This record gives sequence, C-alpha cells and structure tokens, in this order.
Amino acid sequence: MLQLTGTISDRQMMDQVLDSMELEREKGVTIKASAVRMFYDAKDGKRYELNLIDTPGHVDFNYEVSRALEACEGALLVVDATQGIEAQTLANLYLALESDLVIIPVINKIDLLSAQPAEVADELEQLLGVPASDIPCISAKEGLNVEEVLEKIVKMVPPPTGTDDAPLQALIFDSHYDSYKGVIAYIRVRNGVIRANDTLLAMSTMTDMKPVEIGIFNPGMMTVNELRSGDVGYVATGLKTVRECRVGDTLTLSNNPAPEMLPGYQKAKPMVFAGIYPVEGEDYDDLRDALEKLQLNDASLDFVPETSQALNFGFRCGFLGLFHMEIIQEHIEREYDLDIVVTAPSMEYEVELNTGETILIDSPVQLPDEGKIAEIREPWMKLQIFTPVDFYGTIMELVRKRRGIFISQD
Repeated sequence: MLQLTGTISDRQMMDQVLDSMELEREKGVTIKASAVRMFYDAKDGKRYELNLIDTPGHVDFNYEVSRALEACEGALLVVDATQGIEAQTLANLYLALESDLVIIPVINKIDLLSAQPAEVADELEQLLGVPASDIPCISAKEGLNVEEVLEKIVKMVPPPTGTDDAPLQALIFDSHYDSYKGVIAYIRVRNGVIRANDTLLAMSTMTDMKPVEIGIFNPGMMTVNELRSGDVGYVATGLKTVRECRVGDTLTLSNNPAPEMLPGYQKAKPMVFAGIYPVEGEDYDDLRDALEKLQLNDASLDFVPETSQALNFGFRCGFLGLFHMEIIQEHIEREYDLDIVVTAPSMEYEVELNTGETILIDSPVQLPDEGKIAEIREPWMKLQIFTPVDFYGTIMELVRKRRGIFISQD
C-alpha cells in the first residue's frame, strides 16, 4: 500500500518497513504499533486521505490493540493463506466487532506453494458472513491485487465523524519516549483542533503540557501546524515518563477542556511476575538503570527491589504476559549488555489472616505463620480457548491437569 500510493519511494522500501525495532524484525512480530498517512487516487476520480495503524497481533498487547481499534472506523482482517484463521486473529476480530468497526477480510500470501486461498475464504465466509467471492486474495510481497484492497477501503469504510468546533478530544493509542522531545503520544483527534502553540491537558493524570511539536506519520515523523478532527498524528509532549501520558488517555485543551474523557481507559495490569537478578552483584545499579530506561518506553512494566537468599539483590518485575517478559529480557541482555538470571514466573496470592486483614504475597518466603492464616486465595481466570477440532482432546486433558473447570463448548 505504501508503494502503490507513492508514500514511500521504491528506493526507501525494505522488508518490514514499519517495524523499527531489531527484535520485531527478527521475530517477525509487531511489538509497537505504527501509524502512517497516505493519499490514494481511487478509480472514482476522487483523492482520499487514509490513516492506517499497524497494531501488534500478540495477545499480550491486547489493551494497546483495543485502543488502536477505538481510534479507527474500519479494520483489515489479514489472514495468512497457508495457516488460516489463528486464535489471536479471532481474539482481535472480537475486539474490532465490539468497537463497531467495518471489517474487511483479506487473504494474504497466495504466492506461497502451500497456500489454500479457497479453503481459507470458506472459513472466513462462515465466520463473518461475507461471500467468499468478495474476499480479496492478495500477495503483499508481489503486490498482487493490493489495489483491490485500497478500493474496498474507500468504498466500505465510512469517513471519520467529529467536528472541528467541539472541545478538543484526542485519544492516545500508543506512545514512545524520545530523549530529545520527551514522550511522543500517538493520537487520533476525535473532536476539535490541536495547534502547535496550544497548552494541552492529559485528562486521567491532569498533567499540563506545552507540545514541543505536532505532526503526522508519513511514515517518518513530519511536522504540521495543526491536527483537525479525524486526523491521526503525534504530539511530542516534552514529558519525562510514559506514566504521565498513558495509552487510552484523552488529550484536551487546558483553557477549554472537554466535558468528559473518551471511554475505555484503564491502567495496564501486570499478569505475570518474575524476579530479575544480575549474575554479577556489582551490576545491580546498571540493571536498575536499564529497567528505568525500559520503563520510559513501556508504562506496563512494573518493578520493585527484592532480595533472595540464593540470588542476592534484584528486582521483582510485573509483565503483561510471557511474551512481554521475553521481550524485556532480550532488551536487557542486548541493549544494556547485562548477564541476568530470570526466576520462574509466578502470580500474586491473597492471604487472609485471623485478624481479618488481607495481605498480598508473591513468594513463599513472605508467608506468615500457619497459625495466623485463615485462608489463602489464588488467582483464577475465565478463559476462552480457540482450537481446530483435531486438538480438542489433548487441550481438554491439559486444562484438566491444571485444575480447569469446564463450562461450555461450541
């Protein structure tokens, strides 16, 4: 799409052009969302401005994905012709349906020998009710039929709603830290206009900020004088930590604030806890610096100092999931060149004492005397498992071994 619309010249084009992190390129996974604006001259003779957001696919980043979807009017559901519909595709599809988006299914990678576009199209027809003959079969690598997808976008996706005259409401759907410009918030303007000299207010933390610059993604950052309702762009806030400018928050004007925030904001909640310890004791301060720098870019990473009898001093870290933990671990080892030991991931338990007081513990060392304990509670989750029928028996067995309680199937 970037090449067809002339947003990127063939000279600038490379594989995974929007994935800026080395880890993303290696694993072939999007970890940070990226946005891009392009202009498309459609067959009906009109010129359309399209704002596209490439979101992470992994379920650990579910909240970021839900905010990015909240910023959109439509979603392209890209399914691999060799693999068919995967579980995380379904999970993200349900998020998009909850946000009332127009869903355009697309089957990709039909240039591969093992591709089965007809079978995948039938699966999608059953799932979405879209006739299989209407689903574009493309090869993004070869550029085959990609124009058909652009035509579908301009025909099916409604233009953004919102007015320039209303008080400013801009949704932050992602952010990253830049050492020169502070926190850069990726935003979608719902109502109102942002100008370069406005003073802005983040509504959940009530933090005032004077933007260093505002701009759009093209796909690099390009400064503009104003962003109007319906625009997607960025605000370089000058703030020092991502915590003051969280994903899902609403930006408004300090002197004329909007009456309410855009719905759906919540703080990211760690699900998995593990200890990270330096192999060499003298690296403790370097490890703390590394975690603090990573936290500048990733507000969902939590850490507190802890001591272990076996491993000495280290940090207890909270992650969104196992994949998030693996990414942080690789960042520490590669970018900061530290040797670390990561303990087995665990959860927090609630211990109710005879006095009626409840304490949270995440290590057996913290358990009080047995005589003082009334009960211990462990976290339970309500799960939905998506699987092809062939694996059903094996998965049921796995769930049973983990003390899962079966509710229903369809």
